Amino acid sequence: MRILFLGDVVGRSGRDAVVARLPGLRRELGVDLAVVNAENASHGFGLSPEMARAFLEAGADVLTLGNHSWDRKEIVPFIAQESRLIRPLNYPPGTPGQGAAVVEVPGGRRALVVNVMGRLFMEPLDDPFRALQAELARHALGAQGTVQAIVVDVHAEASSEKLALGHSFDGRASLVIGTHTHVPTADHQVLPEGTAYMTDAGMCGDYDSVIGMQKGPAALRFWRKVPGERLAPAEGEATLCGALVETDDATGLARAIHPLRVGGRLSPLLPPPAGPREPLATGTLSVAG
Repeated sequence: MRILFLGDVVGRSGRDAVVARLPGLRRELGVDLAVVNAENASHGFGLSPEMARAFLEAGADVLTLGNHSWDRKEIVPFIAQESRLIRPLNYPPGTPGQGAAVVEVPGGRRALVVNVMGRLFMEPLDDPFRALQAELARHALGAQGTVQAIVVDVHAEASSEKLALGHSFDGRASLVIGTHTHVPTADHQVLPEGTAYMTDAGMCGDYDSVIGMQKGPAALRFWRKVPGERLAPAEGEATLCGALVETDDATGLARAIHPLRVGGRLSPLLPPPAGPREPLATGTLSVAG
């Protein structure tokens, strides 16, 4: 299976780029499952139902959220109806929506997508480790299992917490990938037990910015240390950032992970198209291309 994950979509620039480019990426890369973190799509804060529909129509199979899940109040009734939009699993019981979704994948396969949120420097939610452990206990991974792929979006600030989650669930998921910091990391790898990992996928937005927001007002907050005008997304050309993971259909585990950067200011990096390739040696950093 070939799994495409795109990091946090920020503002109009990011939205327009994802909607325009996702259909082509699915074709060119032979994508079976596409997951998009959309929690910053609405002016950098939250997601509207209209925007969610646009991403799904463009080819996203599942949308994930994070600490801005509820910034747009109209998402509350929508998330209760749309099973392909998920929020962090470790929100308290009774929170609207679900923290995981099982979707159909071409070839009669199924994939589980889970969203958890970290607690270091974030909201004090329930324990993401125990929440994820309970969710994964409900599914068997592999050709004879209940799902043939498992993707975990870890929306967290601290790289240590993301790494700890990755290693804790190595061998039990196809991909554990971080979101939230909006900066793509260079540590994409297949962990020793076969789980693909990347500390942060980066964002889909304008990188001539401060993590997607207009740089002038954002910088002034650090200079003056007083509240200023409401931050607004930068509106230059977006770079799409994320990763493509190739899995073994027999086990559901990763064979390779390739970072993706398309358009905008960052140096381009496009994963190889679908085709026969040798398995990636586990426990080493992968090389795309």
